[in-house]
Amino acid sequence: MWRDLLPIGRDAASGGYRRYAWTGADADCRSWFRAQAESRGLTYETDRNGNQWAWLGDPTAGDAVVTGSHLDSVPDGGAFDGPLGVVSSFAALDELRARGAKPGRPLAIVNFGDEEGARFGLACVGSRLTAGQLTRDKAHALRDGDGVSLAHAMERAGYDPEAIGPDPERLARIGAFVELHVEQGRALADTPHPVGVASAIWPHGRWRFDFHGEANHAGTTRLDDRRDPMLTYANTVLAARKKARLAGALATFGKVAVEPNGVNAIASLVRGWLDSRAADEETLAAVVAEIEQAAVERGGRDGVDVRVTRESFTPVVEFAHDLRDELSKLLGGAPVLPTGAGHDAGILSGVIPTAMLFVRNPTGVSHSPAETATEDDCVAGVTALADVLEGLACR
Repeated sequence: MWRDLLPIGRDAASGGYRRYAWTGADADCRSWFRAQAESRGLTYETDRNGNQWAWLGDPTAGDAVVTGSHLDSVPDGGAFDGPLGVVSSFAALDELRARGAKPGRPLAIVNFGDEEGARFGLACVGSRLTAGQLTRDKAHALRDGDGVSLAHAMERAGYDPEAIGPDPERLARIGAFVELHVEQGRALADTPHPVGVASAIWPHGRWRFDFHGEANHAGTTRLDDRRDPMLTYANTVLAARKKARLAGALATFGKVAVEPNGVNAIASLVRGWLDSRAADEETLAAVVAEIEQAAVERGGRDGVDVRVTRESFTPVVEFAHDLRDELSKLLGGAPVLPTGAGHDAGILSGVIPTAMLFVRNPTGVSHSPAETATEDDCVAGVTALADVLEGLACR
């Protein structure tokens, strides 16, 4: 499975992956998922939001145990983030069959669409739509960097954008969702444990900072006469690092757009996107407010107007304690640890019991071609997931 999936969407120059929602690479990943489902005799379906499902047992019976993750990527992302969870889910099902386990509850594997939000700027679109956290109108309004709407991209890919929206009937049939994911950090790296259990996901969000200045000639405009938004932006990036460090939080400007984007032109507009996360919502709100204040104050000195728009926000996620504790027990006391990364399991936690397993990442690097996990640890993750599915569905 891994060898078949590995080349899809890989950029030869960077070695990373560009599997963006509703593109050719995404279609190839979806074809791979369907082939894996059908080769195992599973019931395959795509829901109204474009999420893919592979069922063992009656999909309508209720109280199902579901596992899976996503197959899309961030720009030049690694091979493991998302795909490890989907590949491990099929492998865990194979392991259950090899053991002769007989599920008493339906089992399903899911591939949630557009989890990373790399194309349209909003993470977890497939699960947000399903859970009712994103309306059809707001989804239709999403556009990529070329101005293509999500609705148009879905339609070109052969899906009906008018059908998207909440899917409470489907969610009502799910008794538990367990997502396996490569660890995005080094909490397990220096321990003897190849697999951990998630306790919570930090609250996190994305804010767009628009710095409006005045375009002018780089070679003829005196420094004192400039209204240069790049200066305000640069100062805000440094302020974000300082404010986050003081609060024990995280703040990152990882995406920027400049107009007119000329080497010999002072910019008229710099647009930067802030990703910020913290252990609690109060700290997160305070950090973002301090970053905005620093931007406005510097903008006042630079003659630059600053406007801030919150594009997305996910509150703190406490995974179902009973399910979390049961997973740790099933895995012989596996360590329980929090994460700052968002996941489909976090989106769904408000409507169904969810839990997560993390597979050890020796470097801690993620969202990069350097992201990795050893084969032994990946196999341990499959075994752990099979143990969990057997414990939940075969009792």
